[in-house]
Amino acid sequence: MKEELPIINIGLVGHVAHGKTILTKALTGKLTLQHSEELKRGITLKLGYADAKFYKCKDCEFYFSDINNLKACPRCFSKNIEFLRAVSFIDAPGHETLMSLVLTASSLMNGGILVIASNEKCPQPQTEEHLKALEIAGIKNIIIAQTKIDLVRDKQKLLEHYSQIKNFLKNAPYENSPIIPISAQFNVNIEYLIEAIEKFIPTPQRNEKEKPIMYAIRSFDINLPGTKIKELKGAVFGGSVIKGKFRENDEIEIKPAAYHNGKFIDLTAKIIEIRKSGIKVEEATPGGLIGIQTNLDASIAKNDSLTGKIIGLVNELPKEVNSISFEIRYLQRYALDEKEIKLKENDMILINIGPQRTVGIVKSIRENYLDVLLRFPVVVQKNDRILISKQIKGSWRLIGYSNYN
Repeated sequence: MKEELPIINIGLVGHVAHGKTILTKALTGKLTLQHSEELKRGITLKLGYADAKFYKCKDCEFYFSDINNLKACPRCFSKNIEFLRAVSFIDAPGHETLMSLVLTASSLMNGGILVIASNEKCPQPQTEEHLKALEIAGIKNIIIAQTKIDLVRDKQKLLEHYSQIKNFLKNAPYENSPIIPISAQFNVNIEYLIEAIEKFIPTPQRNEKEKPIMYAIRSFDINLPGTKIKELKGAVFGGSVIKGKFRENDEIEIKPAAYHNGKFIDLTAKIIEIRKSGIKVEEATPGGLIGIQTNLDASIAKNDSLTGKIIGLVNELPKEVNSISFEIRYLQRYALDEKEIKLKENDMILINIGPQRTVGIVKSIRENYLDVLLRFPVVVQKNDRILISKQIKGSWRLIGYSNYN
């Protein structure tokens, strides 16, 4: 069968203890906890990526992912199987203190899986907040994974929890989203979750002739200690292409300007190599995690110091701005009081625009129209979605959004 690369990004979001990372492993065979602190604490601290290839058996209609390079259906062992598509999953952190990472993740998603544990009351605070993040990020298609059913032995309690989910989704854009009961730990009903993904989350149509844009969520120095000067490789960016496509040897610019050695510097570079799912390719297209190696000094990019950047062709990105004005649309939050949500002059807010995030101070308010002075510059374009959070009781909480015009 022909090697296929991911063409769509699907995010897994939900409360911290709902097992998104275990579900990602059940779907892809990969554990997205990569860093020592993540492994120690058992929670996702950075955005995790993992790819899967989906297949369907034409004889028994069983859906499965090719975790172990299977050449036959794992249920009936038929070799009459059909490749469906390759998918990248984004594992977003569930902890409330990392909500800004969820907002960054939502800018990369084409669809979502909201993970809700059946052994806890629905909704939990982060469940509501993550659903709102998907909604205002413009994610139209989601699936609900009612997970941890192995911990609830009473069928009636599972049905009651199902009703809680239905009530939670009532009157929301996702009211008719499929709800799939699963146990990721024991791979129960994973085939039905894959079937729902295939039927309810379509691959978006894309125009590769658009001006290319890539969101960088990681940056690396891949050189090992002791590498000879002639063998040094340039800075590498990891992220997703949002529209258009990049090619080897393209001249690119990286914005906003990078803060390096005490000052802001403009960055332009040449694409040396492109990798997708670890495979060298000539073009970077939307869907899946893309790695772009450039001719930039790798020291600039080490330790994820260039995350949150927007990459485009030279002279095709707008200038950065240090202040921004927009009309805020406040969210209705059942867990928060309206007085807590409402902004006033001199309030500090957290702003997410695509992969970019920065804090700002509200300098003036005219009804719901805000003038905000930013701590760090951002790149903003017409129709960009601006997500606004406010610090409430020690945590950043999503309170509103704006469509920039």
